Amino acid sequence: MMNISFTRIQAIFMKDYKEFSRNYAISVMIFVPLIMTFLYRDMEIDVAQKLMFPLAITFGMVTAFIQAALIAEEKERNTLRSLLLSPASLADILIGKSALVSAITAIIIGLCCYIIGYMPSAAMIVALILSTLFYAALGTICGLFAKSTLETTFTVLPVVIIFPFGPMLLMFAERFSVLNIAKWLPSSQLADLAQGDISIPIIGILIWTIAAWVIAIILCKKRMVD
Repeated sequence: MMNISFTRIQAIFMKDYKEFSRNYAISVMIFVPLIMTFLYRDMEIDVAQKLMFPLAITFGMVTAFIQAALIAEEKERNTLRSLLLSPASLADILIGKSALVSAITAIIIGLCCYIIGYMPSAAMIVALILSTLFYAALGTICGLFAKSTLETTFTVLPVVIIFPFGPMLLMFAERFSVLNIAKWLPSSQLADLAQGDISIPIIGILIWTIAAWVIAIILCKKRMVD
């Protein structure tokens, strides 16, 4: 069983916060979902549907992208290997490296819900938490594959395009049948949950989240021995 040190987690969190606050190219991303929320607020559609696009932007451009950029920056400065070989456990590192983007994501989603006037159900809150963890894992994976912060843009691009926009991909499924697979994406499951379906979407998002973190953990362990 891995030991978890909240002191080390806090230290990693504060380090990432300082890096994030100094990098304006990354930190400015937090305003994009809020701007899109204001644009969608007055649209004549269901209140839950109004939230879907801002959520997609949040998970793609904030959660996944910022997480990938922070991981890639560690690699670019050759500090990631030192961190992985430090007394901090792998759990400390993964929790600490994900805490900042998870907190930022939670704040943005809360503001988006307030702006639109949407009160999420308990099941929706659980799904949003799982989705945040899923995209943090994807960001970690993308960051581990990137060799520099600049390269993060290219490694995270498929994630930003595909995973958060499942419902939009389904709009083209009649023309391109292969896109029917998009109904199983976490974003499509989240949209189904917003429309009233509960059990299946949560189970689907949970499976995606577990799978993503298993891959992220395997890649981190591989970096320890490379």
